[in-house]
Amino acid sequence: MQLSAYSDYAIRVLMQTALCRPERTTVAEVAETFGISRHHLVKVVHDLGRHGYLATQRGIGGGFMLARAPEAIRLGDIVRLGEESDTVIDCHESKHRFCRLLPACQLKGILDEAAGAFFETLDRHTLADLIRQPSRMRAALGICRTQTTAPSRRRYSGAEYEI
Repeated sequence: MQLSAYSDYAIRVLMQTALCRPERTTVAEVAETFGISRHHLVKVVHDLGRHGYLATQRGIGGGFMLARAPEAIRLGDIVRLGEESDTVIDCHESKHRFCRLLPACQLKGILDEAAGAFFETLDRHTLADLIRQPSRMRAALGICRTQTTAPSRRRYSGAEYEI
């Protein structure tokens, strides 16, 4: 099973945003960091904002930041946003035609079980799990040069969180 480019980009956007908090991040910065098209990232950032993962601000001085604490962002939820379907195989080729093996085939059930295990694993992990070594990650990516090493405090949906 391979993640869609959308899911990959969404995870990268969230990782860079989490690493650079509390500063705003921009589409241009993420595009440069990962060598990704700005055009593709605009849709990803828009969707993450619509679903409440990012707080976005347009215009001069704009950008985006996390709208939730990293511990509250489950990887399974992010991947589900980016995948067209949570099934690995589609036995219905169209509305009027389906695989002739469908009535007797066991493959779809096995693949659905595997996909369920995949998402179950992702649901046990959060964005916080991906950024456990923030200083090393920032250095590897060459991002957040103004980031201080002293933690500050930020509020996410009424909860205080150390960053």
